[in-house]
Amino acid sequence: MTRILFVCTGNVYRSVLAERLLAARLPPDSPLQPESAGTEACHRPRMEDTTRTVLEELGGDGSGFTSRPLTAQLLAGAPLVLGLAREHREAAVRLAPAAMRRCFTLKEFVRLANEGAAGEGGGGLEAVVAAAATRRGTAAPVPQAEDDIPDPWGGPREELYECALEIDRAVSGLVRLFLNRAMCNASDQP
Repeated sequence: MTRILFVCTGNVYRSVLAERLLAARLPPDSPLQPESAGTEACHRPRMEDTTRTVLEELGGDGSGFTSRPLTAQLLAGAPLVLGLAREHREAAVRLAPAAMRRCFTLKEFVRLANEGAAGEGGGGLEAVVAAAATRRGTAAPVPQAEDDIPDPWGGPREELYECALEIDRAVSGLVRLFLNRAMCNASDQP
């Protein structure tokens, strides 16, 4: 299994939704294993009720979830780390500087990976991550709002639902990217 680690602040809303929505959108035989953690997470033995309700409305599974704090060990084992905002990407890099080329925001990674996807073939997740990291160094900067998914903490349920829809669009972009890449790999075979 290849781990993809989503990071937010509390591991209550955004990273949980990203983890579970990606799991719901991937094909059943996918080698990708979505996980999540929070930069300031406290141990919670189950998913927050509103998060679970919104997740299940969008087709995700809320069972068996336990929140956890972000650690260097989690970062070391993930070939791709996706923060839900720039602050999460930066926190991951501070915790594990060697992971810098594997750390992006979710929306940043989808944007950078898709910029070069049409002209590249072959390679797995590591190749896509390396290419996105290279493009990050040459791409024009974008406003922070284009990379960040706002925290719905303390807001109404509708705000959480809108956040979940934004995350779902981004993880659906990840799935399309990964499936297209798998098709490219399959077409490269004799």
